[in-house]
Amino acid sequence: MKRIWTKHICAVVVLALTSSLWAQTSSAPPVQPWWKGAVIYEIYPRSFQDSNNDGIGDLNGITSRLDYLKVLGVDAIWLSPIYPSPQVDFGYDISNYEAIDPQYGTLKDFDNLVAEARKRNIRIIMDLVLNHTSDKHPWFIESRSSKTNPKRDWYVWRDGKGPGQPPNNWQSDFGHSAWEYDQKTGQYYYHKFYIQQPDLNWTNPQVRKAMYDVERFWINRGVAGFRLDAITTLFEDPQWRDDAVVKDANGNPEINNYGDVKLDDAMTNNLPQVNDVLRDLRKVADSYKGRDVVLIGETYLKSINDLKKMYGANNDELQLPMDMQIGFINKLDVNLFRQRINEVQNDVNGNEPMIVFDNHDNPRWDRYGDGTHNQDIGRVIATILFATRGTALFYYGDEIGMVTTPPTRKEDVKDPVGITGWPKDKGRDGERTPMQWDDGPNAGFTAANVQPWLPIPPSYKTVNVKAQVTDFDSMLNWYKQFIEIRRSTPALRDGRNIMLNTSDANVLSWLRQAPGEPAVVVACNFTAQPQKVSFDLSAQGITSKQAKTLMKTPGSSDPSSLDNVQLPPFGVYMGQVQ
Repeated sequence: MKRIWTKHICAVVVLALTSSLWAQTSSAPPVQPWWKGAVIYEIYPRSFQDSNNDGIGDLNGITSRLDYLKVLGVDAIWLSPIYPSPQVDFGYDISNYEAIDPQYGTLKDFDNLVAEARKRNIRIIMDLVLNHTSDKHPWFIESRSSKTNPKRDWYVWRDGKGPGQPPNNWQSDFGHSAWEYDQKTGQYYYHKFYIQQPDLNWTNPQVRKAMYDVERFWINRGVAGFRLDAITTLFEDPQWRDDAVVKDANGNPEINNYGDVKLDDAMTNNLPQVNDVLRDLRKVADSYKGRDVVLIGETYLKSINDLKKMYGANNDELQLPMDMQIGFINKLDVNLFRQRINEVQNDVNGNEPMIVFDNHDNPRWDRYGDGTHNQDIGRVIATILFATRGTALFYYGDEIGMVTTPPTRKEDVKDPVGITGWPKDKGRDGERTPMQWDDGPNAGFTAANVQPWLPIPPSYKTVNVKAQVTDFDSMLNWYKQFIEIRRSTPALRDGRNIMLNTSDANVLSWLRQAPGEPAVVVACNFTAQPQKVSFDLSAQGITSKQAKTLMKTPGSSDPSSLDNVQLPPFGVYMGQVQ
């Protein structure tokens, strides 16, 4: 286990030789789509690596770091939007779906990234924003030009209830009314998000065709799949009914971070017509035979039943709807984690889970921290991510323990969410800060004399890739080793997930078991006190009490028996039963 990650190039060679040797000495894994059990790494391009010293990350910067990602063990990269955009919502307001924003490079740079990634067996996943465009998109400019324009019906336009009164009470997810009055044509347009992000009208067949053509455009350029942004919000109630007001225990209306009365958005979220579009998107993807183009959904949903529907009744919609119900529990509650992991493992018709803990829209993993044991808590989270059955998705910087660093002054806020919601909601700048590569100027993200688009967090002096590469006990090596073991251990790669010790309120334990292969036990201490775990595996037909340690919290001891596994505070143990 004590392999030190010293030099990226050497590690690539070692990894290649190791993989070759494993292929010769082990039974080949079953043929399955590339994304099953894959490790996917989200990159926020503005913040990953600046190659041209303008303070903004770019495509060539990502390409320059592909060897790092190869050694880390990444199978695919999900890029948040890189299309031309006014950057009101930093790329999620798109003005051209079939080009690259000059801040990030060119289509030639993109093609080079795809080609160089392919050489390293890394795939590229694009972020596809289907719900809305920028108000600067040519489609919307035409749409708002007159009521009779051919593209008028490409967006959602309605008359108001009366002078100065929007069509109903619907709210934007980013604060205040979701309706914006257009003086020229005397109607309101609907925007689920910013005013500058008008919603497309998905009841219009021309809109659907245009967006399916966008999907084809990028598949033809070599992408391996799409993360579908805000996919549950494509449709609105056709009767335009008001949303219900959310009330507290005393029957009083709740108030949100923007000072608005909180509403239940049932009239604009997760309507059944969404599933029709998902089937169409899947048909386009599946038409590329042999490519295994994957569709990943941004699916913030209320129940496991809602999540199950996103796979499709015939498994013909999303291959990987994101499960936010586990990672966003936001407290280390063993019983709740056990319940929700069980649900996604057992109640989605055998489909592949994708558990999500953080991304560019939410505070990083350190929201689970207690201020004393944060590194160990980070290892617990990584263990749940990599040792449960499913496709693993994590966010750039998680692997070195980067933390949320929100702005301290309103005048420093870049994200309009923070500008509107300050001080209750400081926006999303804190989870989008530049990648911390080393302890030099600007953390190696950009040149020393350049102002990065967001400040470099003070933590970069000690929390950076360079410092962790040669530290066996670092978070970076925890991630790297876990990914290697996950890939080479059949029970972790393909096995079923069985919860153990289900009455234990302090330790989350489970078994990974694949036919004919050694089983793996996993235990995560959810408390700040040492805990003892005893594994009885007789119900699974296992009598052995001995295990070979695969992963354990630094400084902890190997157990003498599975009857006596000692876990330090927020400790982890994973062993292969002998």
